[in-house]
Amino acid sequence: MNRRTALALTATALFCMGAALPAAAQQKTLKDQITGTWSFASTINTRPDGTKVDPWGPGTTGSLIYYPNGRFAFMIMRGDIPKFERDKGSPEQFKAAAQGLIAYHGTYSVNDAEKTIVHRVVGSSFAAFNGTEVKRTVTSVTADELKYTNPASSFGTKIDSTWKRAK
Repeated sequence: MNRRTALALTATALFCMGAALPAAAQQKTLKDQITGTWSFASTINTRPDGTKVDPWGPGTTGSLIYYPNGRFAFMIMRGDIPKFERDKGSPEQFKAAAQGLIAYHGTYSVNDAEKTIVHRVVGSSFAAFNGTEVKRTVTSVTADELKYTNPASSFGTKIDSTWKRAK
């Protein structure tokens, strides 16, 4: 190989390596990808017999916020909770409100290799969650959408949840 060919090959190799470096440098961790505010899109529960159910129904809203400092806040609320004054509701209204909401907060960690998020629950509207760890497996994450699964929920179902990036 002559000197001219060697220089051309070296220059080509360096150019290709240089073009690849920015892409590698731009790869974000899972934590970087999920940090921010998400709006509830859907949840589907799959029962042991394979049947699927939407546990929240139409008009459901929710927020999931992952803060860069490792804290999070989570809330889902049914759209059909009856309207009533907080100090004048009937037992049925209070029951519907309690059953139509799940909210919890605490700290979280991310495992990039396993694609998991672990929520360490400090406080929850469902007191049995307090002091527990809630693990979710990320099945897909883009700039605009987060999907994760809970393969074994407390209801005995598999839960697949979808969140959209809040605008």
